[in-house]
Amino acid sequence: MSVQLNHLIMPSKDRVASAEFISGVLGLKPPTAFAHFMCVEVGNGVTLDYDDRDNFVPGHFAFLVSDDEFDEIFARVTDWGITYWADPAHKKEGEINTYPGRGFYFLDPDGNNMEVLTKPFVP
Repeated sequence: MSVQLNHLIMPSKDRVASAEFISGVLGLKPPTAFAHFMCVEVGNGVTLDYDDRDNFVPGHFAFLVSDDEFDEIFARVTDWGITYWADPAHKKEGEINTYPGRGFYFLDPDGNNMEVLTKPFVP
């Protein structure tokens, strides 16, 4: 049996708004409720299970996408006026990076550093 990631608990200030935001930006199916979570399924069957929490430290989450998906996501980000950066430290605002493919970073409503990239950094 191979080990596979099944789900991530995504602490949030507003699970509905956060789940709707990321599913909208990434062009995924709308979130679904499961128990007290709002779940967003990504392409490989992993779900992001948003859960309301009072205190949490924002994290970093990276989404590997095709070139066509990148174009669609990037168009939504720019159309929606979402600030984006080429680097994880947010010093190169309004730029994308090209190492080794294309990528950019943006913040979700909870302050998580979200990354969209077309090629993984590790072979």
